[in-house]
Amino acid sequence: MNNPNSMFARALPILFGVLFLIGLVAPFAVYPTFLMKILCFGLFACAFNLLLGFAGLLSFGHAAFLGSAGYVCGMLVRDVGVTPEVGIIGGTLAAGALGWLFGMLAIRRTGIYFAMITLALSQMVYFVVLQWKATGGEDGLQGVPRGHLFGIIDLSDNIAMYYLVFAVFCIGFFIIYRAIHSPFGQILKAIRENEPRAMSLGYDVAKFKLLAFVLSAALAGMAGATKTLVFQLASLTDVHWHTSGEVVLMTLLGGLGTVLGPLVGAATIVSLQTELADSVGSWVTVIMGVIFVVCVLLFRRGIVGELQALIHRAGIR
Repeated sequence: MNNPNSMFARALPILFGVLFLIGLVAPFAVYPTFLMKILCFGLFACAFNLLLGFAGLLSFGHAAFLGSAGYVCGMLVRDVGVTPEVGIIGGTLAAGALGWLFGMLAIRRTGIYFAMITLALSQMVYFVVLQWKATGGEDGLQGVPRGHLFGIIDLSDNIAMYYLVFAVFCIGFFIIYRAIHSPFGQILKAIRENEPRAMSLGYDVAKFKLLAFVLSAALAGMAGATKTLVFQLASLTDVHWHTSGEVVLMTLLGGLGTVLGPLVGAATIVSLQTELADSVGSWVTVIMGVIFVVCVLLFRRGIVGELQALIHRAGIR
């Protein structure tokens, strides 16, 4: 009898190939800006899943990395005049540096203490962004030009911008996929399952947690910097605690600890927000809360997790 897990693993490259081809033709069938928003939040959720799903660290402050990278990218592109790819790299590095600072302060705590420290630090970032005149305060950083990629390709065209976002997402997703399937990823899983045992085997647990935190922060920043270019705006919403809560919902809804789950969760939440915004207004937040409760109570594995479990049961039979 074939092992369902090995069958699923063999099918993954085919699935990735199909999804890649769909991504290439998608902007000709669906509104590109909507797709770009899904890809940005999908990368954000995948980065968060690397930390929570594989390292077992719940951060309530990931919006700080998404938003700070967006502001840095916006300032570099608008005020300094760099090209978009340099702005994205600058935002990613800034988020990684901020992640290192957060990690150094929070990583030696666990559970709710770790989560609360990240939330507190994130709120400090929110306060700085709100009060600093250079960020535009409550108005946000407006008028960020998309510019020309490598000084050649005009990104004011939505199709060209989409393919840049798609490329950034693929790069970020590949980094995450390689990380979780590397020895580094296996150590993270060991720490998640039994931290004392990992320590007894000689692993520097604090170092591996910090590396995971910095990598997750940097990739979240990559998503935030790209998002700023797409919408030509960096706003307070990007650094607000509500955004940190949304990425938790996206990850749990799609499937915690799965490869594609966060992307599925992000696509679901962004689609619901887009469809319901005009019809129910501020009730969207209440609906998201209900979805979270239902997901936690009835679909604890998430959408992708439940599908994997179903395939596993079918394979055993």
